[in-house]
Amino acid sequence: MVTLKLTSIPGFFKVFLLLLGAAGCQSEVTNTQDPTHSVSLWLTKPDQSALFAKQDSVLSFEDQSDTSGFVITVDATQTFQEMEGFGYTLTGGSAIHIHQMSDAARAALLKELFTTEGNSIGISYLRVSIGASDLSDHVFSYNDLPAGQTDPSMEKFSLDPERKDLIPVLKEILAMNPGIKIMGSPWSPPTWMKTNQDSKGGSLKPEYHEAYALYFVKYIQGMQEEGIPINAITIQNEPLHPGNEPSLLMLPEQQATFVKNHLGPAFEQAGITTKIILYDHNLDRPDYPISIMDDPEAKKYVDGSAFHLYAGEIETLEDVHQAHPDKNIYFTEQWVGANGNFADELSWHVKNLTIGAPGHWSRTVLEWNLAADPNLEPHTDRGGCTQCLGALTIDGDKVSRNVAYYTIAHASKFVRPGSVRIGSTAPEGLPNVAFSTPEGQKVLIVLNDSTSPKKFSISDQGKMLTTSLEGGSVATYVWSAQAVP
Repeated sequence: MVTLKLTSIPGFFKVFLLLLGAAGCQSEVTNTQDPTHSVSLWLTKPDQSALFAKQDSVLSFEDQSDTSGFVITVDATQTFQEMEGFGYTLTGGSAIHIHQMSDAARAALLKELFTTEGNSIGISYLRVSIGASDLSDHVFSYNDLPAGQTDPSMEKFSLDPERKDLIPVLKEILAMNPGIKIMGSPWSPPTWMKTNQDSKGGSLKPEYHEAYALYFVKYIQGMQEEGIPINAITIQNEPLHPGNEPSLLMLPEQQATFVKNHLGPAFEQAGITTKIILYDHNLDRPDYPISIMDDPEAKKYVDGSAFHLYAGEIETLEDVHQAHPDKNIYFTEQWVGANGNFADELSWHVKNLTIGAPGHWSRTVLEWNLAADPNLEPHTDRGGCTQCLGALTIDGDKVSRNVAYYTIAHASKFVRPGSVRIGSTAPEGLPNVAFSTPEGQKVLIVLNDSTSPKKFSISDQGKMLTTSLEGGSVATYVWSAQAVP
């Protein structure tokens, strides 16, 4: 294949070559336009003919008086929340599959996932389970005891169950991306603290509130000793879903009592600055975190609240923000079903999560989960998810990338931590969200939420560029301030 640089040939011949290229000529023309004055486009199509692929087309802002048709106006004078990151839950099962890869294959995969070099996607936020989740290969806590024994002082607390896979993988990730933020979420306390003495269901006995607060303290301190800082914790994964394994029923009144009388004071006494985040469940119950934050004695210890979208509507995040605008919002989990259709899942997840969650004040977007094997293993036996498709399917050293890989990549590579959501209008059928990054770039993520192609314009500071998207396609546009003449 012949490669010609446009800057090395006369102007009339440039046009000739471009016309030949449009007609199907096999010569490749390399655009050497100054990158500070160009607009980059990364594209995913529902038929998978483009998968987070950087496009060769040259886009630029021009003077344009015609504002008819579909126009997305980006307005950096309107600023909203600061973003903390995009990523996944690194489940116990995910850690097993990654850790079992060969050293070279694992290093290559982690570089792809956690750096921004080349075609890497720059994951900047991870959620991990405190103890087992339902996608672990067995049920455990960090203080499992024989029946009838208790340990309120946490003398037998141990992170040993994580030393085989999770901790080594996290250390490798942190070596590549020291600034990545990690959130811990428990699925269940140790069974001896529970009303039913079982990992599945039951509630936390009030007499063990203090012991459970100490359990969190020991976890954060123990991970820190391993060189793994825990930026935030949620108090309970899905506190209104006691049918999972592991799981716990924790009603809002108990979570409020636990936070204000035990967990918050325990963190304060231990000098722990890890964020305490409420709820971590579906958007059909915004009253759960709101009612806790309505209590000023609980609210003072709380950074914000976390949500899933297995029930409810993403727009409900606005209600939570309006009720307590001084507290933060996080989107922490959504699974892709293994029997789902790529096109449908792409459109739904981008519209509701990649675009919708930040568009309604969330500081994170996390998909569930990072990796499974071709049989969707592992999972626990009594209620663990049997159809959760990972962002990756790992089979030995072979890695397949699934739809959640791309829904996160469209944001994570460019919307780096510290980016701020800015204003953008939303023409019918073109949901979108825009950001200003610490590096001085603007990022616009757009979905064509229809089955037909759409031509539209992007307006920034009175300049416009015209572009188009096929039906169901997702695009990320990236440009610097210098790109708008």
